[in-house]
Amino acid sequence: MHVSFLRRCWVMFVGVFIAFYAFVCNRLEVVGSEHLPDEGGVLLASNHISGYDTVFLPITVFRQHPFQMVWAPAKEELFENKFLGFLYRSWGAFPVKRGRDVRAGKHLGQLLQTEKVMLFPEGTRNKEGKLGKGNRGVGKLIYDHRPTVIPTALSGINKWRFPGFGQRGLIHFGAPLDFSDLLKLEDCKETHLLIVERLMAAIADGLEEA
Repeated sequence: MHVSFLRRCWVMFVGVFIAFYAFVCNRLEVVGSEHLPDEGGVLLASNHISGYDTVFLPITVFRQHPFQMVWAPAKEELFENKFLGFLYRSWGAFPVKRGRDVRAGKHLGQLLQTEKVMLFPEGTRNKEGKLGKGNRGVGKLIYDHRPTVIPTALSGINKWRFPGFGQRGLIHFGAPLDFSDLLKLEDCKETHLLIVERLMAAIADGLEEA
């Protein structure tokens, strides 16, 4: 997807301040960033434990791949304020309606052909840091579009407070998952569940290594 150089500079500019807070003022650690592909459709599938997740994941990608966008679906309520909505969009977020949103789903599928996309398979945030079940729709998404899937585990960030200093947190990127055996199966609910279960197991493994 074509994104202007000016917009990429804006994203990097904001990212510098966020990175200063995360890595200098606090102690955010990143493990496994070498698993992030240089190009191609990539799905960063992560557990969701804090509001920080949506900004910390992109800045870790920027450190490895400067000026690359990280796109993210977000609930449409976040875009009701025009100013905030503009900021969210400028940073790669796009609105998704509750229930089935065909238009957003099509856009997400197009992004997964060539871009890096951040997604939370649980569909909701767990402030306690516990990992829930993955949404079957994520399995369907992977089956249909076949992106490189990076299981991502976040820990400790749910305890952060703003402003804060010296707070510890970890982002763990796992190796790309192999779904080749499951992608040969029939396109059905059972297959989608098997895919998302394998994904969530990989995220759980990342949390255990944290």
